[in-house]
Amino acid sequence: MCRHSGSRRITTVQISTKMSNQLFDNHVAIVTGAGQGIGFEIAKQLACQGAGVILNDANKALAAEAAKKIRNKEGECVAFAGDASQPEVIDAMVDEAVKCFGKLTLTVCNAGITLFGDFFEYPVENLRKALEVNLMGSFLLTQAAAKQMRKQKSGGRILLMSSVVGHQAHQYLGAYAMTKAGLEMLAKSLVIELSPHGITINTVAPGATLTERTLAEDPTYAKTWSSITPMGRPAISEDIANAALFLLSPHSGHITGQSLIVDGGWTSVSPLPDLSNMNVKKN
Repeated sequence: MCRHSGSRRITTVQISTKMSNQLFDNHVAIVTGAGQGIGFEIAKQLACQGAGVILNDANKALAAEAAKKIRNKEGECVAFAGDASQPEVIDAMVDEAVKCFGKLTLTVCNAGITLFGDFFEYPVENLRKALEVNLMGSFLLTQAAAKQMRKQKSGGRILLMSSVVGHQAHQYLGAYAMTKAGLEMLAKSLVIELSPHGITINTVAPGATLTERTLAEDPTYAKTWSSITPMGRPAISEDIANAALFLLSPHSGHITGQSLIVDGGWTSVSPLPDLSNMNVKKN
């Protein structure tokens, strides 16, 4: 049964009989890591523009609350809690999309983990976690979603979430940067195999973005990044979601294998923030 707590079960009929004046009518999306921040904003915008959305987060309570907020805005959204790096969770999410909405047309691999650390002291367990969540989870979800889209024979859109540090060096983020650059190469490589099935795959590379997480980790985040970003401020979640929705929309049908950087110009000049107050173990 669909995990749509406290609400009616969504059916394919409900999707197909919606008003047809919204950009994502008759689309069904999975968005991982969407309990808050960028992922939530993407899920919200998709649902509010007509898509049925499976909203994933590792935190069950956070996923449920996020989905409820979207339903309160008249969006169709089902919460799905689970670790998006695990194959069984990924397969279950795809099954849930088909069970609840009848198909899957859009997938946003947003779940990720940022683990700072000095290269000389970087723990094996942190490296393994970054690889599992950022790379393996995205690879396996892309694979599962693409199989479903191929089966449907109606194409689809897949979006991977990279980062500006996949393009420019950032102190203490070597492992994280490696995973994000890897996602961009994955998108390029899969153009060969996905294009014959009408499936596009692209990446969005956000720069510094104000989210609940970044502000909790660093109360001076906005001030710091405003001073070193050419546009004078860090991004907000809406900035990243707007770029994501373009690449998921019908307007981007001939764009695939590309990465769109959304960073207020930071990668053009790349000044590093002051990290002197970070608690990073050094050799």
